[in-house]
Amino acid sequence: MTAKTFDAIVIGTGQAGPSLAGRLNAAGMSVALIERKLIGGTCVNTGCMPTKAMVASAYAAHLARRAADYGVTLSGPVGVDYARIKARKDKVTVDARTNLETWIASMKGCTLYRGHARFEAANMVRVGDDLLIAEKIFLNTGGRAAVPDLPGIHDIDYLTNSSMMDLDVLPRHLIVVGGSYVSLEFAQMFRRFGSEVTVIEKAPRLTGREDEDVSAAILSILENEGISVHLGADDIAFARQGGDVAVTFSAGKPPAVGSHVLLATGRVPNTDDLGLDKAGVAVDTRGFVTVDDQLRTSVPGIWAMGDCNGKGAFTHTSYNDYEIVAANLLDNDPRKVSDRIEAYALYIDPPLGRCGMTEAAVKKSGRRALVGQRPMTRVGRAVEKGETQGFMKILVDADTREILGCSVLGPGGDEAVHCVLDLMYARAPVDTLARAVHIHPNVSELLPTIAQELKPLG
Repeated sequence: MTAKTFDAIVIGTGQAGPSLAGRLNAAGMSVALIERKLIGGTCVNTGCMPTKAMVASAYAAHLARRAADYGVTLSGPVGVDYARIKARKDKVTVDARTNLETWIASMKGCTLYRGHARFEAANMVRVGDDLLIAEKIFLNTGGRAAVPDLPGIHDIDYLTNSSMMDLDVLPRHLIVVGGSYVSLEFAQMFRRFGSEVTVIEKAPRLTGREDEDVSAAILSILENEGISVHLGADDIAFARQGGDVAVTFSAGKPPAVGSHVLLATGRVPNTDDLGLDKAGVAVDTRGFVTVDDQLRTSVPGIWAMGDCNGKGAFTHTSYNDYEIVAANLLDNDPRKVSDRIEAYALYIDPPLGRCGMTEAAVKKSGRRALVGQRPMTRVGRAVEKGETQGFMKILVDADTREILGCSVLGPGGDEAVHCVLDLMYARAPVDTLARAVHIHPNVSELLPTIAQELKPLG
């Protein structure tokens, strides 16, 4: 078999892959772009886009049920047509995927291969019957839902974040195993669609990477909507019970019995079936590809971007990985991963926007710090909207006045947090925020006020 030679091979079409292929192609390189599943990766097909489309439908249903709170009268009870919700979600995904496929096809120097890529050497990749060679290879293979080896798990039908997107019936009772970001978004949206929902989490609180006050507020938001939450589950097991599934979670407590089970207990990288050993590419104990600060692997000429490198599990970090690789290769711009400030959102309603360090991380660092916070009950815009759950918090270095982190849990929190994130990238002191004049009425207008009311962090 004659091998086909390219200047570069990109494995995976998640957020970083096609973008890098486009830059390399524009620079005059021939590129082989490989995808074994759907173009667009997790974000387009089973992650951000379809789930946030469903979150929007869930918000509309929730707001309609609260119509009377705003003096609005409906002619009848609020109903949910799950088939139409799914159709709307599917259209959002298909449109995005089609646009991406069209763009890839327009690249004259890019050849798309559909199939499973496996290394045969450090510069050689096989895709079905095709053997491809390149001196530059970029991994963008993403991740998938972890399936824990819990008692009885293989005796039941369970859902993951991916198969949840194909569900065409509304669960009567959805049991969600896991208490972090993916699990809570699904829990709230399906509760708002009309399902009974139970969340089971082995940790003593939800969203364990957040501060305790944030976790407590999130728990309150979910329980206020009728979601049953069981924390500290130390004995999770599954068994069929007629047409349902019984989930035991703690000794002495009755099991939760539901029609559907969603496993949302973390993710693992798609690196176990790439033949990385034949290329000599090192991975860590969890299977993530080991990379340096500019995303180079242990093998010269091979880079790893996105979820498979363990440097971030978000679309925006994956895209930034592409920017770092492209800047170093093509622009003589030595960008690096360590320049990045951690930032993300939890898309329950109200959403949580987070950037920088948590309060726990600040305390662990040992530095003197200041904190300012305000409940949404004291934010005019939140009161006017009738959405007063949550709060805002800013953390500051007491000696340098550097902003260390911010949490905004409340209406528009996923947007408002960028006011602080941008100042952190500019390395501006908190006094810059304190003197800013924000637009009234807005949630973010209270961030300068908080910056003027800082107190020592206890």
